[in-house]
This record gives sequence, structure tokens and C-alpha cells, in this order.
Amino acid sequence: MSAESSGIAFLLSQLGAHAAMQFGARVEELGLTPPLVGVLRMISARPGLSQQQLARELGLLPSKVVTFVDDLERRGLVTRTRGTRDRRVQHLTLTPEGTELLEEVRAVIAQHEAAFCQALAPDERAQLKAFLERLASSHQLTPGVHPGYRALR
Repeated sequence: MSAESSGIAFLLSQLGAHAAMQFGARVEELGLTPPLVGVLRMISARPGLSQQQLARELGLLPSKVVTFVDDLERRGLVTRTRGTRDRRVQHLTLTPEGTELLEEVRAVIAQHEAAFCQALAPDERAQLKAFLERLASSHQLTPGVHPGYRALR
């Protein structure tokens, strides 16, 4: 297959890999990795989420979530609170420092998106986003959860 005849799936994969590498480099400047960003975003969106729920939502092994949360807790970005009904359950919340860092991450995400999509007019970006959301839905992908977490198992 020649380069001119690359299909849509290939182009999406090529662009996805490129976008992921650029994003990784951007968040690395904040001392994070893309998986840690995903964990922070999930905890922010659902304060009090348990480690078990987080593992299920992200499709990760619970032991991997513990490793991520240990790292974030050590940095003072996340707190664990024991459940009142079941003391074995650890509920997660962002600290003020974690919330502040996540705001910086959101700014990086906006810059990344703008740079990545600079070749498109605003209406083209909206149209592309709608098409991609429809494709993601048709493949039963969970909104906001990168399937790359499965590779971390």
C-alpha cells in the first residue's frame, strides 16, 4: 500500500500516536505522564471515587492504580480517606495542590489541542470532533477514558 492510499484507520492511528507523543512531552514538563493525567482528571471529575472504582473505570489492574495513587499521594496531589462503611475502601480526592496542577494540565491540554488542530478552521474542528465522537461511540469506547490504559495492565 503506498503512502498516498493510506486509509482512515491508518491516518487516525498515525495522528493518534503523534498527538500522544506530543502530549506526553508537554505534560512531562509538569512532572507527569499521560496515565497520571488521566488518573488526576478522573479523581477530579468524581471526588470520593474509590481506588477499586477508579481501576474499573480505567480498565486497570487495582495494583497498578495503587502504584499511581501512591505516586500522586507522595507528591501531595491526592489524599486517600478510609471508607466509613468499609475501612478497606480508600476514597480519593485531589488536594489543593492537585487541583492547582490539574488547572495547569488543562491549560496544556488547550494549547496542545490548538496546536494539533491549527490546520483546521473552527467549523471544521467542530465537525471533525462530532465525527470522531460518533466513531468512538460506535466502537463502545468510554468517553474520556483512553483505551491505552489496557496496555498498562
